[in-house]
Amino acid sequence: MKVFVIGATGFVGGALARHLSAEGHTVTGLARTEGAAAALASQGVTAVAGDLDERRPIVIEAARAADTVVYAAQAGPEQETATVRELIRALTGTDTTLLFLSGNGVLVQRTAGAWSPDVFAEDDPVTPEPLAAYRKAAEDTVRAAAQDGLRAMVIRPGLIWGPGDHGHVPLVYRSVAVTGAACYIGEGLNTYSHVHIDDVTRLFSLALDKGRPGGLYHAVAGETPNRWIAERVAADLGVEARSLTLQEAADVWGEFGALVMAVSGRIRAVRAQRDLGWQPRHTDMLTMIGEERLRRLAVPAR
Repeated sequence: MKVFVIGATGFVGGALARHLSAEGHTVTGLARTEGAAAALASQGVTAVAGDLDERRPIVIEAARAADTVVYAAQAGPEQETATVRELIRALTGTDTTLLFLSGNGVLVQRTAGAWSPDVFAEDDPVTPEPLAAYRKAAEDTVRAAAQDGLRAMVIRPGLIWGPGDHGHVPLVYRSVAVTGAACYIGEGLNTYSHVHIDDVTRLFSLALDKGRPGGLYHAVAGETPNRWIAERVAADLGVEARSLTLQEAADVWGEFGALVMAVSGRIRAVRAQRDLGWQPRHTDMLTMIGEERLRRLAVPAR
């Protein structure tokens, strides 16, 4: 099968491109620069030189030539909205498969570090996080397109972790470089459902094989409150764990990073498990604690 991955040079998109190539598919990937194209080529992925701005028509043409299109880009609202609309317009009626990578960031709750009892399965109604309203709209657009001869589906993972990730554990290590302590916000009981990158790529394969048009599939393997992460990082480095206010957190991680570390985003993977037979194999995100690449993040910049 010919697969085109939009976002093939990113953390998730790159893992998907490598995984699908290893499964025997012919994979092409979007590359914005010559360096990115060379990196893809070294992994056995054929590069398509383009982007989601001026060179978006190239992207759409590459999508038309594929049997399956995977959208795994981390684009801005305008780029993503326009790209999704153009992809659907180009692929409608072709029976192409379109797999759209979203995330449980669309439904997070701003709890300022407090616990939330709310947890959402695929079919549960949600109130979108305002900053992610465009992403929820893109989800809805993709799923609705399944009525028009396009095998379109949405994959909505929790926090994705694994080699090279930039999630909550790395952020806590970075806080040590800034403050000398492993930090969390407020009570630190807010919880963001998580899943390993290898389990995410397997879910994409299952969706490609037997997912239903218009389907939405969650990917979650566990939950770890931020304070627990901070306490384990603190123990690893021999420092204290420390609670921050939202303003203090903005000084450490920036305003967006502080928002990410302050929210709760809990999901259940009901349809992924029941309809696709997906089960996570990696359930403990804290197994990353102590990795050398993470410890280096705790060293203050000189």
